[in-house]
Amino acid sequence: MDFSQLPSWLPSHLYLLILAVAWLSCIAWIYLFFFRGGFWRTDIRFALCDPGLSASDLGDPGEWPDVRIIIPARNEEGILARTLPSVLEQDYPGDYEVVLIDDHSEDGTAEVARRIAEECDKPERFHLLASKPLSGGWTGKLWAMQQGVEFGNSDPAEVAGGNPDLLLFTDADIAHPPNSLKAMVGKMRSERQDLVSLMVHLRVDSFWERLLIPPFVYFFAKLYPFRWVNDLDHTTAAAAGGCMLVRRSALANAGGLERIRDRVIDDVAFGPLIQNGGTGKNRIWLGLTQEIVSTRPYESLKGIWDMVARTAFTQLRHSSLLLLGTLLGMLMLYLGPVVCLVAGASLFCNDISLFLAVVLPALAAFTLMACSLIPIVRWYRVPIYYCLTLPFAGFLYTCMTFDSALRHWRRSKGQWKGRSYGG
Repeated sequence: MDFSQLPSWLPSHLYLLILAVAWLSCIAWIYLFFFRGGFWRTDIRFALCDPGLSASDLGDPGEWPDVRIIIPARNEEGILARTLPSVLEQDYPGDYEVVLIDDHSEDGTAEVARRIAEECDKPERFHLLASKPLSGGWTGKLWAMQQGVEFGNSDPAEVAGGNPDLLLFTDADIAHPPNSLKAMVGKMRSERQDLVSLMVHLRVDSFWERLLIPPFVYFFAKLYPFRWVNDLDHTTAAAAGGCMLVRRSALANAGGLERIRDRVIDDVAFGPLIQNGGTGKNRIWLGLTQEIVSTRPYESLKGIWDMVARTAFTQLRHSSLLLLGTLLGMLMLYLGPVVCLVAGASLFCNDISLFLAVVLPALAAFTLMACSLIPIVRWYRVPIYYCLTLPFAGFLYTCMTFDSALRHWRRSKGQWKGRSYGG
């Protein structure tokens, strides 16, 4: 290779570094696009119009399994009016109950929840629990979820359905269509699943939501490709914490929530817990849905930044080595192709061989990157040109990950709704 056409100020080893980044990013995107379980596709989806089993399939209402809907809530006064009625007013043929755990809220969460239940005329279906003080070794949200699981154990006669067959864990900001519970139970029964988990539809109203929320789901799917999660022969397991329907027996056989009581990222831990519970592998299913939605707004960059920075370093097991690899990998994947394209066009245009050696692999990497984001951009119905913003979004998420490590090193404890609970 003739380096004589390089700018006089540019050493050959810097050109070789740019060349290596271009080709490494190209090879990485070929792997991700073609061999990473089709993570970028959006065809693993859950539609409420196809519930799996109808009422006639399962017989009389008494034959539908009893369900307990568990909602951990902390400082949710302003959001429950949009979500709690949707949970209380489910069109479900069998018996179900709603247990909301007020986890030491500093606002009027309990009063608002009680009033909504009365206004919906569902007091017999609704149970409001005041959370006990945080037990040693537990993170806040999982401790709240555990109290929902244990509710009524001391006196099952107090609970409408006794010990229910199924447990639905859902966040306080999630709004459910009237037939969502019936549809999820139908899928679980028809496919003999032990866990049905849904990546609910997140808000994309503000600029920052449109820029960062589709990539957020995209990155989650890249870490845990839905096809691999749903393949019984694959070891990948995960769940989406906003909506998780699980068989009570499967949770008990797996050792219960106590097995993951110290986890900050509860949903990522919940999937492997259920999949590997008991004496053999359990069937779990994870997919996208548009009908079940999150109403929580992230109108500013800070809101999304704090959400990611709260747990990103935990996802890396607080490993500095994993952090370094992640930061370098993210920069190479998302900024590398752009930097190499700019460098190739501006620095190496005097020699066609030097130019093409850098620009062609970088262009291929950028094309695969942009194309891979198109399905999730269309899923969220944001303008198609947002697929070109993935390098910027990837850079921001890289900065959030680094900030997550900084917060940990500064001994800033993890938080759930403004409360510290982890080291």
